[in-house]
Amino acid sequence: MRYIGVVSPLSNDDRSTRLSVRDTARRTAALVNALTAEPSPAPHTIAGILLDHGEPGPVELTAGDVAGMRTAALRLREVFAAEHVDEAAEVLNRLLREGTGPLRLSSHDGRSPWHPHLDSDDEAPWGEWFLASSCMALTVLIWDGQRPPGGLCSSSSCGDVFLTVGSGPERRYCSRRCATRERVAAHRRAKAGPRSP
Repeated sequence: MRYIGVVSPLSNDDRSTRLSVRDTARRTAALVNALTAEPSPAPHTIAGILLDHGEPGPVELTAGDVAGMRTAALRLREVFAAEHVDEAAEVLNRLLREGTGPLRLSSHDGRSPWHPHLDSDDEAPWGEWFLASSCMALTVLIWDGQRPPGGLCSSSSCGDVFLTVGSGPERRYCSRRCATRERVAAHRRAKAGPRSP
């Protein structure tokens, strides 16, 4: 059973069976980072990320499933690379047009509360499901925040994607670790001064 992750006004027990839009977007970022890393991750690694982000188990993936998800991740990375909300929306509109089906509701044959899906059916391939559920979550984040839903880490040794949810200053790094590493490197360069030829 694969969930898109949109919470509706139901009881707390019903909420526990689904992810929020932000949780789905966090899962998207984690999967994009893992799936676009070199070398390509093993199926059990991706299954672990899915489980860590609320996917009900067991999650059994093949190398083919991971390859399909990797293709989707490379496409989704374009949304995070967008520098302006208009560019992010344009990329998402293209992904929605080319890679998802019509909006539908599913209860997974009564095993879960009703929730929206954009993949072709409840047993769609993992890559299709990942692209569709991620597009829906990122679309809602753009709608809600009127800004790109995330970015690419500015650290020259990283490049991971990250989410920009909530208010505050514009983020440049995926984590405090990357920001600190870059500040320390800049400080060392400044302290060393210009090199003479």
